[in-house]
Amino acid sequence: MFFRFWLYFYRNLVKSHTTIPRNITSTILEALSDTPIVFLRGARQTGKTTLVKELAKSSHPAEYITLDSAGTLSAASSDPEGFIRGLEKPVIIDEVQRVPQLLLAIKEDVDRERKPGKYVLTGSSNVLTMPRVADSLAGRMEVITLWPLSQGEIEGKKENFIDILFSSKPRFRHTDENIRNLMKRITAGGYPEPVQRKEEKRRTAWFDSYFTTIIERDVKELVNVHDVSVIPRLLKLLASRVSAIRDQSEISRSVGIPNSSVVRYMSMLETIFLIQLLPAWTTNLSKRVIRSPRLFFTDTGLACFLTGLNSDHLESNHTLAGNLFENFVGSELSKQASWYQSRIRLYHYRTSTGQEIDLVLEDSAGRICGIEIKLSSTAAEKHFNSLKVLQEDIGDRFIAGITLYTGNQVIPFGKKLFAVPVSAMWIS
Repeated sequence: MFFRFWLYFYRNLVKSHTTIPRNITSTILEALSDTPIVFLRGARQTGKTTLVKELAKSSHPAEYITLDSAGTLSAASSDPEGFIRGLEKPVIIDEVQRVPQLLLAIKEDVDRERKPGKYVLTGSSNVLTMPRVADSLAGRMEVITLWPLSQGEIEGKKENFIDILFSSKPRFRHTDENIRNLMKRITAGGYPEPVQRKEEKRRTAWFDSYFTTIIERDVKELVNVHDVSVIPRLLKLLASRVSAIRDQSEISRSVGIPNSSVVRYMSMLETIFLIQLLPAWTTNLSKRVIRSPRLFFTDTGLACFLTGLNSDHLESNHTLAGNLFENFVGSELSKQASWYQSRIRLYHYRTSTGQEIDLVLEDSAGRICGIEIKLSSTAAEKHFNSLKVLQEDIGDRFIAGITLYTGNQVIPFGKKLFAVPVSAMWIS
């Protein structure tokens, strides 16, 4: 009995810390084959360290060092040039944002001897917001963002939904996902650690610890905040307004801080990858469009934690569930775009006359796919009104228009127009 208990405990312990393969790995390896520096950036605890250590063991052997080590941090800070010269290459430098001066030393080292795959850097804040750094590394570094786990990664699959969306004859899959499972996906989010915890209570404990760490460490390092308690208030307010058009004046009034501080704090939250601002898409046509961005959280699990919501609450709060559903879809497509074969940009579209499209995807050739997102088990003709207008306006650039909904059937609504089950995004 005792042996069986410990065997059960060990198996579950191992399972709870399983390394999940990341779909972006092939993109990183391609970059390492022809680029001297690859910078893997993303929020804390998205799995950057785990991923680069796996690469070092198998596909890209390299020395690994972390600037989270006090001794290493001290050495790198006191003499960046000497520190870089003393490293064996190739090398992985984890949490490089802690000593930004290293990037200029790395640039000089690459210019002396330019070899592909020489440096793999990771960072949980975006050092490219520093103009001098961004300019000095132009042409030498490829930047790749690691988002929280996608639904396909959680299921052990590599999604190809964007490939299907931009194909000449898209074939979407019928699915059988139910609304309760969808709400669980939204509240669990995609951070690797809480996703693997079965109990909601344990996931909440993780988010609580994560949130505290972000406030006590990253926020204090990046901005001068006289009253640090304003950041949790701001984050909780933003979490209750996911998918909304950003209104800085309203946020300023609600939190009770100056508008200039709102701008500074939200920029910081973008820098550490907690929020995303989805830009507005504009055409060359004469329509008046609303140019303000929409607010998304990088992870819906964190947004649900900040608002105190679980899957049961979401099922009974249709308005907030709808907003989080839109955020969830936008986040999933951002993840899939990071490993898509060509560059994909995500936007939203809204005109002053009321035409609105939740997501507009544009590829490097200027082709457009429009996506409406509806928390509804049925799709209706009215859900395609704005997509039809866009289709008429841009002509051949329009590849497809879909309404993602919570039903199970793929339903055509006209030429290049389809209602598609949302779970087709990760089972395609």
